[in-house]
Amino acid sequence: MTNTANTTKWALDTSHSEVQFKVKHLVISTVTGTFKVFSGEMESASDDFTDAKISFKIDAASIDTNAGDRDGHLRSDDFFATDKYPHITFESRSFKKVSDSDYKLTGDLTIRDVTKPIELSVEYGGTVVDPYGNTKAGFEVTGRINRKEFGLTWSAVTEAGGVVVSDDIKMFINVQFVKQQ
Repeated sequence: MTNTANTTKWALDTSHSEVQFKVKHLVISTVTGTFKVFSGEMESASDDFTDAKISFKIDAASIDTNAGDRDGHLRSDDFFATDKYPHITFESRSFKKVSDSDYKLTGDLTIRDVTKPIELSVEYGGTVVDPYGNTKAGFEVTGRINRKEFGLTWSAVTEAGGVVVSDDIKMFINVQFVKQQ
């Protein structure tokens, strides 16, 4: 990220942020997972963030679906291959205001060794000063990806011919950034 005299830097407040995903299992139920370790930063010269540059990094091995065996399988070569590809990354290309609090965020998502452009919907929650004098900005980010497009191709079929894990992954990311002095 570039730094200019008029650019404000923001750091991700990980204690007030979360990264979740949801995926259909056996087509009849939904499994929710989280990534426990992540970081991010944002730079913007405008108060409405329309020129924001955002980068995000997730520790892929920090995946947690509340099932140890499943988490181990997700870390394996069948899915994230965390030994070879320890991070999931996102680098923004644009952050465009659609309405008062709604934005479209486009950028490059890298999972394993595959990088693809994605578009995410963002709801800007506002900017406030917390009781400690820190300026914070909050955002809710949602989107969908096809896991197979990112090399997560493991699949199995049930006796009845249904899929075990859906290809469609829903992302739910709530982030709070703190303005850097």
